[in-house]
Amino acid sequence: MIYPHPPHSDDVDRLLLNAQLRDALEPLFDESIGRVNAQSMTTGDENEFLLSMLEWERAPILPICEWFDPKLDLPHPDDLGDEDLRRELYTIIGRLFEKHIVLDFTDHLSDRQLYCLVFRDILPAHEKMIQRRNNYLHWDCANVDGDPELWLRYYATEEERQAWAEETDGYLPQVDDPPFSRDLPRAPL
Repeated sequence: MIYPHPPHSDDVDRLLLNAQLRDALEPLFDESIGRVNAQSMTTGDENEFLLSMLEWERAPILPICEWFDPKLDLPHPDDLGDEDLRRELYTIIGRLFEKHIVLDFTDHLSDRQLYCLVFRDILPAHEKMIQRRNNYLHWDCANVDGDPELWLRYYATEEERQAWAEETDGYLPQVDDPPFSRDLPRAPL
């Protein structure tokens, strides 16, 4: 067969990778693979999506403290004075970001409260350890107990507050500035 525009080797490589990824995902087939609409995606974009699915399926579930080598073990909060705790907190925030873990909505917490949250809730939490460079685990520090009041008070936009009120018929707390402004590493949601 003669092609009007012969395929480039990159195109062939993408198609071969696509077939390999689909074969690898076949035993794991569920409705999410059906969401791939090959007509609306380039083969490269489809491959990225399939790679992320395969990585998700194969990723180990580990406590976050075990994502580090050696295991990340923090001093107990009661054993630290305020300055040592603050220094330790910002060190751990940087280390978490290196593993693509982002702490969102922290400005309502004091340094000690945030350190305790990391120590008590985040480091022992079992999560899938995804290695992709464009994947981030966002930890919502305003909704640890399922109560939306902190988010509504300090972080929600007026549009988000109104939408929440309409959907839930819930009480809207007054808007306040969070008391502990921080400049922490950010990543796309």
